[in-house]
Amino acid sequence: MATNVTGKHISGPRENTDSVAVDVGLLVLRVFFGGLMFVHGSQKLFGWFNGAGWRQTTAGFEKLGYHPGRLFGTLAGLCEFTGGTLLFLGLLTPLGAAVAIGTMINAMNATWHHGLMGYESALLFAVAALTIAIAGPGRFSLDHNRPWARRGPVWGAASLGLAIVAAVITLAFKWR
Repeated sequence: MATNVTGKHISGPRENTDSVAVDVGLLVLRVFFGGLMFVHGSQKLFGWFNGAGWRQTTAGFEKLGYHPGRLFGTLAGLCEFTGGTLLFLGLLTPLGAAVAIGTMINAMNATWHHGLMGYESALLFAVAALTIAIAGPGRFSLDHNRPWARRGPVWGAASLGLAIVAAVITLAFKWR
C-alpha cells in the first residue's frame, strides 16, 4: 500500500494516477523554474536570451554595492546558471535548491528597499526552490532511484540552512 502526499494510504488504480500526477507536477515545476534560473544566469554570464552580458552585469553589481562587482556578478551568474541546471535536470536536487535559495536571498537584499513588489520575484523563486527541495525532484529526474537522492522536510531544511549560511557570508563580504 502506498501513501499519497497528504499521508493517506491509497491503493489500486488511483495510486498510480496520483503518483504519476505528482511526478508530472514536479517535472513541470522543475523544468520551468530551473529553466528560468538557467536563463537568468546565462543572461548575466553570456548575454544569452537578450541579457546584459558579463561586463554590464558586473558593473551593475558594483552599483548595487557588491564590491568587487566582477566577483559578485560572476558568482551570481554562476549560481543561477548552475542551480537552474541542477533543478532543471533533477540532479543533486537539495544542493541545486540551496544554490538557488542563497542567490535569491541576495536578490531580496538588493531589492528590499522597494518593498514587497520589489523583491517578490526573488521571494517566489526562493519558495519554489524550497518546495522542490522538500518534495524532491520526482520520478522524472536524474536523481530518481539514485543512492544520493534526498527529499523531505529535513532535506528542505538543510537546503534552506546551507542557503542562509552562504547568503550571509556573501552579504558579509559585500558590506566590507
